[in-house]
Amino acid sequence: MAKEKKERRILVLTGVAAIAAIALNLLITAINAQRNKKKKRDVPGSNVLVNLSASEILKLADRIISKSKEVHDAVASVPPDKVTYANVILPLAELEAQQLPLVQSCVFPKMVSVSDDIRKASAEAERRIDAHALVCRNREDVYRVIKTFAARGDWMNPEAKHYIQCLVRDFERNGMNLTLSKREESWRLKTRIDELSMQYIQNLSEDNSFVLFSERELDGLPPKFIKSLDKAENNKLKITLRRHHVSPVLEYCKIGTTRKRVAVAYGQRCGKATLPIVENLVQLRHKLARLLGYSNYADYVVERRMAKTSTKVFEFLEHISVQLTDLATKELSALKDLKTKEEGDSPFGTEDLLYYLKRAEEQKFYVDFGDINQYFPLDLVLSGIFKIFQDLFGLRFDEITEIEAWHSDVRLFSAWDLSSNELLGYFYLDMYSREEKFGYSCVLALQNGSTFCNGARQIPVTLLLCQFQKEADGKPELLRFSEVVNLFHELGHVVYHICNRASYSRFSSLHVDPDFLEIPSQVLENWCYESSTLKLISGFHQDITKPITDEMCASLKRRRDSFSALKIKLEILHCLFDQIMHSTENVDALELLKHLHPKVMLGLPMLEGTNPASCIPRFAIGYDAACYSRIWSEVFAADIFASKFQDGLSNHYVGLLFRSKVLAPGGAKEPLELLSDFLGREPSVEAYIERKARNSL
Repeated sequence: MAKEKKERRILVLTGVAAIAAIALNLLITAINAQRNKKKKRDVPGSNVLVNLSASEILKLADRIISKSKEVHDAVASVPPDKVTYANVILPLAELEAQQLPLVQSCVFPKMVSVSDDIRKASAEAERRIDAHALVCRNREDVYRVIKTFAARGDWMNPEAKHYIQCLVRDFERNGMNLTLSKREESWRLKTRIDELSMQYIQNLSEDNSFVLFSERELDGLPPKFIKSLDKAENNKLKITLRRHHVSPVLEYCKIGTTRKRVAVAYGQRCGKATLPIVENLVQLRHKLARLLGYSNYADYVVERRMAKTSTKVFEFLEHISVQLTDLATKELSALKDLKTKEEGDSPFGTEDLLYYLKRAEEQKFYVDFGDINQYFPLDLVLSGIFKIFQDLFGLRFDEITEIEAWHSDVRLFSAWDLSSNELLGYFYLDMYSREEKFGYSCVLALQNGSTFCNGARQIPVTLLLCQFQKEADGKPELLRFSEVVNLFHELGHVVYHICNRASYSRFSSLHVDPDFLEIPSQVLENWCYESSTLKLISGFHQDITKPITDEMCASLKRRRDSFSALKIKLEILHCLFDQIMHSTENVDALELLKHLHPKVMLGLPMLEGTNPASCIPRFAIGYDAACYSRIWSEVFAADIFASKFQDGLSNHYVGLLFRSKVLAPGGAKEPLELLSDFLGREPSVEAYIERKARNSL
């Protein structure tokens, strides 16, 4: 998980002073001259360099660092009585815009290149740039100059004020406002936290434990899965304690004792080694937060998010949990009845949840995905999504052919405003899975939109990576319905990035508050469950004039929230555990989980012997004090859709309002301000609760 988070991170040298535009142009020209290759086609307005060689990547990284250090020194040397917006703040802002495409030109090849040498060079370039960025964040001389200007309160406009405050905040969250001795202590704490984090990840990743079962004990699992399992000397089958084995067993295995053995073993991974590490990590995080002026680590993390305080997070989670209790109680009762019919009077446990949730869904909301998936050829889905975005947001997408790219499968599109015919940006689509390519779907900002001091506008450039399987022999690429939803979601991020009109690169859509980042895409996911949309993006692969049937559409919509209250309750349990651990000191993690489990999960006890550091790993690494964020964004996305779009999926007027009031500002305004302005009121949780209740049973 930490690796995935690192891979998806967008690299920006926060606080680095500007490289002059002329220097950047010379640098790009020099790189292109060294390459001595004829481009297939220029991409006007994009400074992203594709197909750099390994040596070119490393040279570019070193030049970025060298120029950055040179200008850092110049900014730091500005006398306190001479600081101005023009000689301190503007250089920082223009650097972030001008340098990002060069940094990303060095870094993104490690995720996409077919060349081992290029991937290694890209990883090394990232290491060098990261190390330099760390030095930049710890330059007290630069911080003092920025702080001097900020203290004057000489704001040009609200967005400039917000930008300057962000610069100061980032330095101070890194300890720049502390005494030297306290700053050194904070560095020691961070180093130790990083060491323990790596040790924790290593312990789990190196755990090769497994549980042995006979084939009879794995009854219900697909034959293909059974066939894939390794065998032990006694001819029993090995179930490793990895998600790709554990999840199928808990969802499909008919044998209750097998499910319980696997669930307990998964929750005991690494035995006693991980829990002390996690408890130590939590205490070190609290110590760091207090040193930086926060009452606890949760407040330190949440301060930069839409929720603002851990208290607000608790209130949110408790409210959602209480509102879903009655519905979850009915769901649990139905699952218990199913277990009684299938297994007799054995008690219902946590290990039974996933299996009987799937059984209940199959019985009440059966969906034949084998049939449904025949209706989603990739090209048809893609063109349908473009049509929806065109009608909704006033956009036009044109494919640019004969491009220079890192693989022949890569496609490039330009995005235009329909009314003004203004070029808004570009996006690359790298859709198919291949060896050595990054293994998850994600969107990367290759160049951020921004406005320079001379009024020139830099347009956004982004990259969407997907993992679809490419068919041979000219057959159409058919998407599973889950892949259709994922594609809609990720293209939502692309549109968000393209529509961004913030003046500062830092406020690009992919750099916004993490609590807010997913909301636009989660709003757009709703179109995947509406009949009119599904018919637009579907067509039977042998006759695309025949869209998905009304019955299929209805089944997909009903199934979306089926038995969802229990699923959300389980997620809330993990979120509450995470938030309490990171907002209260000296908490016994095991006792806390034992207490919370029956309270949240309607009396279901925690599996005896399980370790919270093993069964809830993401709270420890990657989402520490922020596990709540997914539910948070889903709740507010539900409110936006229900109140503004549900009765008018192609309402152009509402779509343009959403584009101008929510997408365009990016991070230039507070998320709550954006949503309240668009909705005409503060966002609410009620639409989310109503949707769950309407579709669950």
